[in-house]
Amino acid sequence: MHNSEAIWRHVEAHAAAFTAFSDRVWEMPELNFQEVRSAAEHTAMLRAHGFRVTEGIDGMPTAMMGEAGAGGPVIAILGEYDALPGLSQEAGIAEHRPRPGEGAGHGCGHNLLGAGALLAATAVKDWLAQEGLPGRVRYYGCPAEEGGAAKTFMVRDGVFKDVDVAITWHPGPFVSIWEPVSLAIQLIDFSFAGKASHAAAAPHLGRSALDAVELMNVGVNYLREHMPSDARVHYAYLDAGGIAPNVVQASATVRYLVRAADLPALLDLAARVGRIAEGAALMTETTVTSRVVSAMSNLLANPPLEQALHANLMRLGPPPFDAEDRAFAEQIRATLTREDIVSAHRRFGVPVTDAPLCDTVVPLGANGERMMGSTDVGDVSWAVPTVQARGATYAIGTPGHSWQMTAQGKTPAAHKGMIHVAKAMAGTAVDVLRDPDLLARAKADHAERLRRTPYVSPLPADLAPPLDMAG
Repeated sequence: MHNSEAIWRHVEAHAAAFTAFSDRVWEMPELNFQEVRSAAEHTAMLRAHGFRVTEGIDGMPTAMMGEAGAGGPVIAILGEYDALPGLSQEAGIAEHRPRPGEGAGHGCGHNLLGAGALLAATAVKDWLAQEGLPGRVRYYGCPAEEGGAAKTFMVRDGVFKDVDVAITWHPGPFVSIWEPVSLAIQLIDFSFAGKASHAAAAPHLGRSALDAVELMNVGVNYLREHMPSDARVHYAYLDAGGIAPNVVQASATVRYLVRAADLPALLDLAARVGRIAEGAALMTETTVTSRVVSAMSNLLANPPLEQALHANLMRLGPPPFDAEDRAFAEQIRATLTREDIVSAHRRFGVPVTDAPLCDTVVPLGANGERMMGSTDVGDVSWAVPTVQARGATYAIGTPGHSWQMTAQGKTPAAHKGMIHVAKAMAGTAVDVLRDPDLLARAKADHAERLRRTPYVSPLPADLAPPLDMAG
């Protein structure tokens, strides 16, 4: 207990500064790869706290790494700070009230994610210096998690090759270990080229790229009946060929997001979608080209690290929310449906209660309903033993990617949850640094998983990060 309390004191010593830091990032929501001001804030905090800083990691201007310590194991703590479009919202208000002139908002809590991760890294840096022990802690500032998949590019290019363990977290309604399941994804653009003509006077001379896209969408819709039940395929038009109905559209582009339970299944399903695109081009006498924009792998489990992180959460207990925190959470919950609230409990495998905020630690292996998304932490988990926590920062039932999430990003409850999970992450880093057997078991488990299923990057080898995808 003494070791845990020592690292927790280092977290508490910096809590006020990092709470203010998180709020500053909330005030400057920036989209994928455009996080210029947010990245500058992270770089400034790293330098202010004595880290050795490297900017522009892997050719991404808004990625950075700060390192402290020497020798010993290398512990990476991962942060994010990108926002989402269309989720602008005033803070601390339980009604939909977008901020004037803004479109983006921190509707996934990444202002808290980055600040909490850097708070944990700073505490570990201070602990290493105080104890005089060998070991290095690194904070990786990772942009564009929301579809840009920066970490996938970083893994492909060897950024984590000398890291021993990676630790991270994400805001959530409950305190828990992130169950190590997610969907592998590829984001693919299909561009069709045809031939323009007068749609009335000479329709027989035209070859419609828009027809090809629509036929592709129909074909993929029929594919949904014949793919694994946990796979997903989504699409959006990037270019519908123009706004003139009397012109046969000569070009059209559709973006597909293909998801599957693991990498082999993803690559198979993406190939099937590609063949449907080729069929649509054949039917319309157009041509099609495809381009992978980004991709993410599914998460790999690491039970030794999950057990260590869960033990830290159990020593901490739930965050110290108070009556005012619960009162505002109730106001937020009044904007939600009963289905929102019940679904949140089921996803985490916990009984439905009337508590507006988390008041317990979810048991390890609670086995909630698997409603899976995707994260580029998945690729890091294939590169090094990785563990993630869920930190309770918002009212139970709040949908992800919602104005309600944005509204809660600067609340006292969010701050308390962020500090709480920073203590757990820092405590787990200390456990790894002090216990060679824990590190060995984590590495052995990871090696065995890779032996059974070797990692294949879902990205083409020559693909550069899509730095303009938010434009």
